[in-house]
Amino acid sequence: MKRSRRQLLTSMTQRIGKPVGAAIAGSVLLTACGQNEPEVQVYQSPEDCSNAHPEQAEQCRAAYQQALAESADTAPKYNREHDCEADFGGGNCVPYQYQGNNWFMPAMAGFMFGRLLDQNRYIHRPVYTSYNPYSPYYGHWTTAGGYRLGKASYGKRMPVSREALKPKPKVTRTISRGGFGSSAQAKSSWSSSKRSSSRSRGWGG
Repeated sequence: MKRSRRQLLTSMTQRIGKPVGAAIAGSVLLTACGQNEPEVQVYQSPEDCSNAHPEQAEQCRAAYQQALAESADTAPKYNREHDCEADFGGGNCVPYQYQGNNWFMPAMAGFMFGRLLDQNRYIHRPVYTSYNPYSPYYGHWTTAGGYRLGKASYGKRMPVSREALKPKPKVTRTISRGGFGSSAQAKSSWSSSKRSSSRSRGWGG
Protein backbone atom coordinates (compact mmCIF):
# COMPACT_ATOMS: atom_id res chain seq x y z
CA MET A 1 0.00 0.00 0.00
CA LYS A 2 1.49 3.38 -0.94
CA ARG A 3 2.41 5.88 1.77
CA SER A 4 -0.03 8.50 0.46
CA ARG A 5 -2.92 6.05 0.77
CA ARG A 6 -1.92 5.19 4.35
CA GLN A 7 -1.83 8.89 5.17
CA LEU A 8 -5.28 9.37 3.63
CA LEU A 9 -6.77 6.55 5.70
CA THR A 10 -5.14 7.92 8.86
CA SER A 11 -6.56 11.36 8.15
CA MET A 12 -10.04 9.92 7.55
CA THR A 13 -9.88 8.01 10.82
CA GLN A 14 -8.89 11.10 12.78
CA ARG A 15 -11.68 13.22 11.28
CA ILE A 16 -14.51 10.68 11.43
CA GLY A 17 -13.64 8.82 14.62
CA LYS A 18 -12.18 5.38 15.25
CA PRO A 19 -15.26 3.07 14.87
CA VAL A 20 -16.53 4.59 11.61
CA GLY A 21 -13.08 5.37 10.32
CA ALA A 22 -11.93 1.78 10.85
CA ALA A 23 -14.91 0.44 8.93
CA ILE A 24 -14.29 2.78 6.00
CA ALA A 25 -10.59 2.00 6.02
CA GLY A 26 -11.31 -1.72 5.92
CA SER A 27 -13.65 -1.25 2.97
CA VAL A 28 -11.10 0.81 1.06
CA LEU A 29 -8.37 -1.71 1.76
CA LEU A 30 -10.53 -4.62 0.64
CA THR A 31 -11.36 -2.95 -2.66
CA ALA A 32 -7.89 -1.60 -3.26
CA CYS A 33 -6.20 -4.94 -2.68
CA GLY A 34 -8.61 -6.79 -4.99
CA GLN A 35 -9.96 -9.19 -2.36
CA ASN A 36 -13.63 -8.80 -3.31
CA GLU A 37 -15.28 -11.82 -4.89
CA PRO A 38 -18.89 -12.02 -6.05
CA GLU A 39 -21.23 -14.10 -3.92
CA VAL A 40 -23.78 -16.37 -5.53
CA GLN A 41 -26.56 -18.71 -4.52
CA VAL A 42 -27.57 -21.79 -6.49
CA TYR A 43 -31.25 -22.41 -7.18
CA GLN A 44 -32.95 -25.31 -8.89
CA SER A 45 -35.77 -23.32 -10.47
CA PRO A 46 -36.74 -19.69 -11.12
CA GLU A 47 -39.57 -20.11 -8.60
CA ASP A 48 -37.11 -21.05 -5.84
CA CYS A 49 -35.04 -18.00 -6.73
CA SER A 50 -38.09 -15.72 -6.79
CA ASN A 51 -39.29 -17.00 -3.42
CA ALA A 52 -35.92 -16.09 -1.91
CA HIS A 53 -35.75 -12.74 -3.77
CA PRO A 54 -39.32 -11.52 -4.39
CA GLU A 55 -38.09 -8.09 -5.50
CA GLN A 56 -35.90 -9.70 -8.16
CA ALA A 57 -38.36 -12.20 -9.63
CA GLU A 58 -37.84 -10.92 -13.17
CA GLN A 59 -34.07 -11.25 -12.86
CA CYS A 60 -34.49 -14.79 -11.48
CA ARG A 61 -36.53 -15.86 -14.51
CA ALA A 62 -34.07 -14.26 -16.92
CA ALA A 63 -31.06 -15.85 -15.18
CA TYR A 64 -32.66 -19.29 -15.36
CA GLN A 65 -33.41 -19.04 -19.08
CA GLN A 66 -29.93 -17.73 -19.84
CA ALA A 67 -28.34 -20.52 -17.80
CA LEU A 68 -30.36 -23.14 -19.69
CA ALA A 69 -29.22 -21.75 -23.03
CA GLU A 70 -25.61 -21.59 -21.86
CA SER A 71 -25.78 -25.14 -20.53
CA ALA A 72 -26.85 -26.46 -23.94
CA ASP A 73 -23.76 -24.85 -25.48
CA THR A 74 -21.09 -25.45 -22.84
CA ALA A 75 -21.96 -28.67 -20.98
CA PRO A 76 -19.70 -31.69 -21.75
CA LYS A 77 -20.94 -33.89 -24.58
CA TYR A 78 -20.75 -37.69 -24.81
CA ASN A 79 -21.30 -40.13 -27.67
CA ARG A 80 -23.01 -42.63 -25.37
CA GLU A 81 -25.55 -42.09 -22.63
CA HIS A 82 -23.83 -44.76 -20.54
CA ASP A 83 -20.58 -42.78 -20.50
CA CYS A 84 -22.37 -39.60 -19.48
CA GLU A 85 -24.18 -41.39 -16.65
CA ALA A 86 -20.91 -42.92 -15.45
CA ASP A 87 -19.75 -39.37 -14.71
CA PHE A 88 -23.03 -37.79 -13.61
CA GLY A 89 -25.28 -40.61 -12.42
CA GLY A 90 -28.14 -42.66 -13.85
CA GLY A 91 -31.03 -40.66 -15.26
CA ASN A 92 -29.05 -37.43 -15.06
CA CYS A 93 -28.19 -37.08 -18.76
CA VAL A 94 -30.27 -35.67 -21.62
CA PRO A 95 -30.02 -36.00 -25.43
CA TYR A 96 -28.33 -33.28 -27.47
CA GLN A 97 -28.22 -32.92 -31.26
CA TYR A 98 -25.50 -31.08 -33.13
CA GLN A 99 -24.92 -31.11 -36.88
CA GLY A 100 -26.56 -34.49 -37.30
CA ASN A 101 -24.87 -36.02 -34.26
CA ASN A 102 -26.90 -37.50 -31.41
CA TRP A 103 -24.97 -36.87 -28.22
CA PHE A 104 -25.69 -36.78 -24.49
CA MET A 105 -24.94 -34.16 -21.87
CA PRO A 106 -25.60 -33.80 -18.11
CA ALA A 107 -28.81 -32.08 -17.09
CA MET A 108 -28.34 -28.68 -15.48
CA ALA A 109 -28.66 -29.23 -11.73
CA GLY A 110 -29.09 -25.55 -10.90
CA PHE A 111 -28.04 -22.03 -11.78
CA MET A 112 -26.00 -19.38 -10.03
CA PHE A 113 -27.74 -16.18 -9.05
CA GLY A 114 -26.00 -13.08 -7.78
CA ARG A 115 -25.02 -9.59 -8.82
CA LEU A 116 -21.53 -8.58 -9.88
CA LEU A 117 -20.06 -6.15 -7.37
CA ASP A 118 -18.82 -3.58 -9.87
CA GLN A 119 -21.63 -3.85 -12.44
CA ASN A 120 -25.41 -3.84 -12.45
CA ARG A 121 -25.52 -7.32 -14.01
CA TYR A 122 -26.79 -10.61 -12.64
CA ILE A 123 -24.85 -13.88 -12.72
CA HIS A 124 -26.57 -16.73 -14.54
CA ARG A 125 -24.06 -19.57 -14.95
CA PRO A 126 -25.30 -23.20 -15.00
CA VAL A 127 -23.91 -25.69 -12.49
CA TYR A 128 -23.77 -29.48 -12.45
CA THR A 129 -23.36 -32.23 -9.91
CA SER A 130 -22.82 -35.97 -10.06
CA TYR A 131 -25.24 -38.44 -8.49
CA ASN A 132 -22.78 -41.30 -8.90
CA PRO A 133 -21.15 -41.89 -5.49
CA TYR A 134 -18.00 -43.13 -7.24
CA SER A 135 -17.53 -39.87 -9.15
CA PRO A 136 -15.04 -37.35 -7.69
CA TYR A 137 -17.72 -34.68 -8.15
CA TYR A 138 -20.49 -36.52 -6.34
CA GLY A 139 -22.50 -34.08 -4.25
CA HIS A 140 -20.56 -30.97 -5.34
CA TRP A 141 -21.37 -28.06 -7.64
CA THR A 142 -19.16 -27.76 -10.71
CA THR A 143 -19.30 -25.07 -13.38
CA ALA A 144 -19.12 -25.43 -17.14
CA GLY A 145 -15.45 -24.47 -16.90
CA GLY A 146 -14.64 -27.24 -14.44
CA TYR A 147 -14.53 -25.06 -11.33
CA ARG A 148 -15.62 -26.79 -8.16
CA LEU A 149 -17.71 -24.42 -6.02
CA GLY A 150 -18.53 -26.49 -2.96
CA LYS A 151 -21.12 -28.91 -1.62
CA ALA A 152 -24.33 -29.13 -3.60
CA SER A 153 -26.74 -27.20 -1.41
CA TYR A 154 -29.45 -24.95 -2.80
CA GLY A 155 -29.74 -21.39 -1.54
CA LYS A 156 -26.43 -21.35 0.30
CA ARG A 157 -24.28 -18.25 -0.24
CA MET A 158 -20.80 -18.94 -1.59
CA PRO A 159 -18.01 -16.85 -3.10
CA VAL A 160 -17.05 -17.51 -6.70
CA SER A 161 -13.95 -16.34 -8.53
CA ARG A 162 -14.24 -14.10 -11.56
CA GLU A 163 -12.24 -16.68 -13.50
CA ALA A 164 -15.04 -19.19 -12.95
CA LEU A 165 -17.57 -16.68 -14.30
CA LYS A 166 -15.88 -16.12 -17.64
CA PRO A 167 -18.02 -17.14 -20.66
CA LYS A 168 -17.18 -20.50 -22.25
CA PRO A 169 -17.10 -21.24 -25.99
CA LYS A 170 -19.59 -23.66 -27.48
CA VAL A 171 -18.59 -27.30 -27.04
CA THR A 172 -18.51 -29.07 -30.40
CA ARG A 173 -16.62 -32.29 -29.57
CA THR A 174 -17.37 -35.25 -27.40
CA ILE A 175 -15.40 -36.75 -24.56
CA SER A 176 -15.08 -40.26 -23.23
CA ARG A 177 -16.07 -41.66 -19.89
CA GLY A 178 -14.06 -40.14 -17.07
CA GLY A 179 -13.19 -36.97 -18.97
CA PHE A 180 -15.29 -34.83 -16.66
CA GLY A 181 -13.38 -35.66 -13.51
CA SER A 182 -9.86 -35.45 -14.91
CA SER A 183 -10.41 -32.14 -16.65
CA ALA A 184 -12.41 -30.53 -13.87
CA GLN A 185 -9.58 -31.20 -11.46
CA ALA A 186 -7.31 -29.23 -13.79
CA LYS A 187 -9.91 -26.41 -13.98
CA SER A 188 -9.76 -26.40 -17.75
CA SER A 189 -12.59 -25.74 -20.18
CA TRP A 190 -14.83 -28.33 -21.79
CA SER A 191 -14.29 -26.44 -25.03
CA SER A 192 -10.52 -25.94 -24.86
CA SER A 193 -9.28 -29.29 -26.14
CA LYS A 194 -8.20 -29.48 -29.78
CA ARG A 195 -7.50 -33.20 -29.80
CA SER A 196 -9.91 -35.78 -31.17
CA SER A 197 -12.42 -37.35 -28.78
CA SER A 198 -10.84 -40.79 -29.21
CA ARG A 199 -7.56 -39.57 -27.74
CA SER A 200 -8.56 -36.61 -25.65
CA ARG A 201 -9.17 -36.87 -21.92
CA GLY A 202 -10.33 -33.25 -21.82
CA TRP A 203 -13.75 -31.72 -22.30
CA GLY A 204 -13.94 -31.39 -26.07
CA GLY A 205 -14.04 -28.15 -28.03
